[in-house]
Amino acid sequence: MLIIPIKEGDTIEKALKKYKKKFEKVGILKQLRDRMYYKKPSERKKEIINRAIIREKIRRSELEV
Repeated sequence: MLIIPIKEGDTIEKALKKYKKKFEKVGILKQLRDRMYYKKPSERKKEIINRAIIREKIRRSELEV
């Protein structure tokens, strides 16, 4: 459960904006999507490695420019 501290005088729009930011930061939606079906541990490792490879390619391309 997310708890958002609201100061006196804050509007509902500000509170919703804070909630949305915190919701994304915590990663609740990502967790729910990941739990929709079972992934074998080997598949998870492959995903992590592939993400790392992509990040490394991006970093190297930024350094070359």
